[in-house]
Amino acid sequence: MFLLSYSNLSSSTMKILAVLLMTMSFISLGFSEKVASNSSDSDHPYEAIFNFGDSLSDTGNFLSSGALAFPVIGKLPYGETFFRHATGRCSDGRLIVDFIAEAYGLPYLPPYLKLTKGQDVHKGVNFAVAGATALDAGFFYQRGFGKILWTHDSLSVQLDWFKKFKRSLCTTRQDCDKYLKNSLFLVGEIGGNDYNYAAFAGGNINQLLATVPVVVEAITNATSELIAEGAVELVVPGNLPVGCSPLYLTLFQSQNKTDFDENGCMKSFNAFAQFHNKHLNLALDTLRNKNPHVRIIYADYYGAAKRFFHKPGHFGFSGETLLRACCGGGGPFNFNNSARCGHIGSKACTNPSIYANWDGIHLTEAAYRHIAKALIEGPFSHPPLRSSPFKIP
Repeated sequence: MFLLSYSNLSSSTMKILAVLLMTMSFISLGFSEKVASNSSDSDHPYEAIFNFGDSLSDTGNFLSSGALAFPVIGKLPYGETFFRHATGRCSDGRLIVDFIAEAYGLPYLPPYLKLTKGQDVHKGVNFAVAGATALDAGFFYQRGFGKILWTHDSLSVQLDWFKKFKRSLCTTRQDCDKYLKNSLFLVGEIGGNDYNYAAFAGGNINQLLATVPVVVEAITNATSELIAEGAVELVVPGNLPVGCSPLYLTLFQSQNKTDFDENGCMKSFNAFAQFHNKHLNLALDTLRNKNPHVRIIYADYYGAAKRFFHKPGHFGFSGETLLRACCGGGGPFNFNNSARCGHIGSKACTNPSIYANWDGIHLTEAAYRHIAKALIEGPFSHPPLRSSPFKIP
C-alpha cells in the first residue's frame, strides 16, 4: 500500500485523508472458472454478469496487467477458507461478486485479461482491476501525481474492454439487445482510489471534498455508457463504513473518545463514506429519470456492513474481534504495515468466520457473504434485485 507522511498535517486533515484511503487495492491472481449450479437455464433470472471495479471484485486482471507489487495475494493464507489455495482474491475466500454469481446459478467470473481462445464467456466476464480509479489517469497526471497510480486501467478503460468484448457475444443489434436485457451489470464499487491518490499527493481538505462530484460523475457517466450499449439492469454500489476498518483505526489512533461512535468506529471516516454515498444516490436518481426503461439499483454496502457492528453475534462474529483483522502482524487491531497479511511477521487467525475483516483493509468471506445476502434478499438494494433461485446460506 502507499504510505504518506502525516507529521506536517493538521489533525482535521489527517482525519479526512484517512477516509480517503478507503478501498486500497491489492493484487489479484486468476483462478479456474467454476460453475456454481447445475440447474437449467430456465431457472436463471440473469443469463450473464459483467463486473467493473477495483480490488473488492477483481479476480485477476491487475496481476495479468503486469503489476506484481504485492505477490503475497497469490499465496496462502489468502484463499484458505473456500478454495484451499490462493486465488488472487483479496480475502480468505469468495467475494461479493462470487456470491452473486452463485445465487443466480452462474459461473464465477473469469478476468478479462486472462481469457483464453475458445473459452465460454457467455455467462459473464470480470473487468475489474485492483487499484483502478473512476477518473482517467490523465486527471491525476494533470495534477502532478500520476506517477503514483498503480494502474491506468480506469473505469473508462474497462468500459472500452467491454465494448470490444461485446463483439464476440452477439452480432446484430437485435441479438445484443436480447442478450444484454437478461444480463446483470455491476458498476463498482469504484471511486475509493481516486480519493486515495489525491490524498497521497497532499491535497487539502477542500480539494479532496471537491473531488467527490467529479468521481460520482465518472461513475454515473460509465453507467450511462453501459445503458447506451444495451444494459437494462445495473447495480451501482456505494462505499463501505471505512471508519470501522483496522487500517484506519491503527493509522489514525485517537485518545479523544468523541472521535468514535458507540461501536468503536471513527466518526469522521464513516462521515466521508456517507458523503460520497449521498452524492452518488442523487446522481443515480437523475440517471433513472433520464432512463425510465432501465433498472438502476443502488447497492447499500455501507448499511449492509454497518449491521455487523451493531449486532455482531447475529452474524456469527465475535464482538471481541470485530474491529481486528484476522490476518496481520499484531497491534490493537492486528494491523501492522511492516508485517501485513502474508508477509514475514504476520499470522492468520484460526477461525476467519468470526471476523468481519480479513487483512486490515479487505473483508472476510463471511462478511462478503452477509453483504451479498443483504443485497439479494433485501433490504439493501434499491430497487430490489430479481429473486434468486438459490439461497445464500
